[in-house]
Amino acid sequence: MAAFVAKQMVGNKLNAVKGDGGDDENDKEKEEEAERERQEAIREAEERRKEKHRKMEEEREKMRQEIRDKYNIKKKEEIVEQAPQEEPNPLMRKKKTPEELAAEAEQEDLDDFTNGEPSTGNRKLKNSIETQVNEIKTQIEGKCSLQ
Repeated sequence: MAAFVAKQMVGNKLNAVKGDGGDDENDKEKEEEAERERQEAIREAEERRKEKHRKMEEEREKMRQEIRDKYNIKKKEEIVEQAPQEEPNPLMRKKKTPEELAAEAEQEDLDDFTNGEPSTGNRKLKNSIETQVNEIKTQIEGKCSLQ
């Protein structure tokens, strides 16, 4: 495999240096064919690698099962859903649903006056506004009486 790839890479460059001067179409066809062969070789090697690892994992699992049987150990059930952990990469984080986004927006809208129930928040806001209006009235009346 490595020899084939090396030959393909170096062979084309050597031919160009030697000045074989063949048809450009023939060169392109040869290059395309070589590329297809290379891709096919890579794909086959990957399939062989995956098959080898699959077989190795099957053998390991058989050995594990024999050990479990020998010592009467029950196989641990795999946890399907694990607790969500914060990913270090912010691009890989879980996307929020529209409901979650709406809930966050509602939380942001709440301020000191509207903390908790809307009715109590409205009363706090109304009382605060009335207090401020009364203070402004007294300031204005005080200034008017001075003149």
